[in-house]
Amino acid sequence: MKIGILQCDDVIKELQPKFGNYPEMLKAVFSDIAPDWHFVTYRAVDGELPDSVDACDGYITTGSRYGVNDGHLWISQLEEFVFSLAQEGRKYVGICFGHQLLAKVMNGKVEKSVRGWGVGMSFNEIEVKKSWMEPYQSSLDLVVSHQDQITELPDGTEVIASSHFCPYYMLQYGHHMMSVQGHPEFSLAYSSNLMVRRADIIPAPRVREGQASLAADVDDRMMMQWIINFFAGN
Repeated sequence: MKIGILQCDDVIKELQPKFGNYPEMLKAVFSDIAPDWHFVTYRAVDGELPDSVDACDGYITTGSRYGVNDGHLWISQLEEFVFSLAQEGRKYVGICFGHQLLAKVMNGKVEKSVRGWGVGMSFNEIEVKKSWMEPYQSSLDLVVSHQDQITELPDGTEVIASSHFCPYYMLQYGHHMMSVQGHPEFSLAYSSNLMVRRADIIPAPRVREGQASLAADVDDRMMMQWIINFFAGN
């Protein structure tokens, strides 16, 4: 398959030598499970998007330091493209920023969460078992880094996974669009370094909790397998 990576930000420059940029993170995990798949990166953050929804078999977004409500032109352009994907029934997986963007595009609501920053490991329960969840387990624990959350669901959306902290953690829209708040492409080491870099904007108690949570097992590989299954399914 040919997957278009819609890049919505860059990794902090100081962290790139050790961890790479967002597309490299995604491709590294994808290639370990689906080595024959091909990837094309579009720098959506710079206004670069595919000429047609048919350019790739499916699309996946990266995370972003920006919020979907920030009002930047490139975000509006990306919203229009994602809406076209929805209209044409093309496969799309939204991660973090892309999770929230899809909800906004489909007439949901995204806001700063009253629960504050989510950092470190998030612990979630599966609410609906889907055919693409192979191998299956009833929980999904992934690294997160966000302060916005979906607060109102679009009509017809299924809640696939949730937690008390993030009730709309993973969603599915019909058979062709799915999104998740967590980052299966983030390593535990990157999450730790990112918290340190953002210590000036994240409350210290939340950083301590987030760092401690990284001792737990992470379901990153399983989630990437689910994403691959979702793209490959009918």
